[in-house]
Amino acid sequence: MRRREFITLLGGAAAWPMAAQAQGIPVVGYLNSGSPRTSVASTEAFLRSLAKGGFVEGRNVALEYRWAEGQYDRLPAMAKELANIPVSMIFAGGPPAAHAAKATTTSVPVVFTSGDDPVKGGLVDSLSRPGRNVTGVHIFLTGLESKRLGLLREMVPQAELIAALVNPNFPDAETQLRELQAAAQTLKQHIEIVRAGDEGEFAGAFAAIVRSRARALIVGTDPFFNSRRDHIVALAAQHALPTVYEQQAFVRDGGLMSYGTSLADGYRQAGTYVARILKGGMVSDLPVVQSTKFEFVINLKTAKALGLQVPEKLLALADEVIE
Repeated sequence: MRRREFITLLGGAAAWPMAAQAQGIPVVGYLNSGSPRTSVASTEAFLRSLAKGGFVEGRNVALEYRWAEGQYDRLPAMAKELANIPVSMIFAGGPPAAHAAKATTTSVPVVFTSGDDPVKGGLVDSLSRPGRNVTGVHIFLTGLESKRLGLLREMVPQAELIAALVNPNFPDAETQLRELQAAAQTLKQHIEIVRAGDEGEFAGAFAAIVRSRARALIVGTDPFFNSRRDHIVALAAQHALPTVYEQQAFVRDGGLMSYGTSLADGYRQAGTYVARILKGGMVSDLPVVQSTKFEFVINLKTAKALGLQVPEKLLALADEVIE
């Protein structure tokens, strides 16, 4: 299936889930904090894993999609819609979706992916014994701020001031800020925190970064930022700001570099859990999986456009170099 057709399928409302329910075929609620357009690779990984577990969408399982498009206040109502269908279980992509699903039901199984620590965030009681109806995959996106900051300093060693863009509406924003400030103190790096919780605030945020004379930028972990990554990457290019991101998708869209856990691999692991539960597995028997497939990606074309000479050390560390 071509990318455009797949996006249309993910974003559209189909009659198949309702017909499937009438036929006794399980319906999985797919609640996502982001958008279908920027989640193609991860959703494809989820569906492939689900199929490997014996469940093929449109054949013996139906999916009911709900996309928040980075507007987290929409998630509680979406979670209630799915629970009222009712669905057999809910897959929740991203911490805001996971929290909305957990708050909605104590009986419908919920499998999540979370870049934040699910224990500290209150999603589960513990990794080994997550609780009654909620389990999932910890993808390790938040908590890597010090690593990203260190890589950015290696790329732009002359940057006396580095800006950090965070979304104040993201549930784990304060944790990210603490991580960044601690990392900056350890590295003796001056940082400037800039906030944007709406796409309309992006231009002002980047104008503030330019006024501060920051020489580089670290973009915080956030499904909202990911769903608007083309806009952020374009603004970083417009202002000639070397930028590090959480996911390789930013780099494929023209960003300079990224470091984080593979989102697609986390969704693959979540698909495996969904299939196991559909086969009768108990959520309480499934510990939270910790995804450990880390990726460091560099875009050499972007580095050249920014006038940067990529250090040999970074090229040697990179898992992928886009030329």
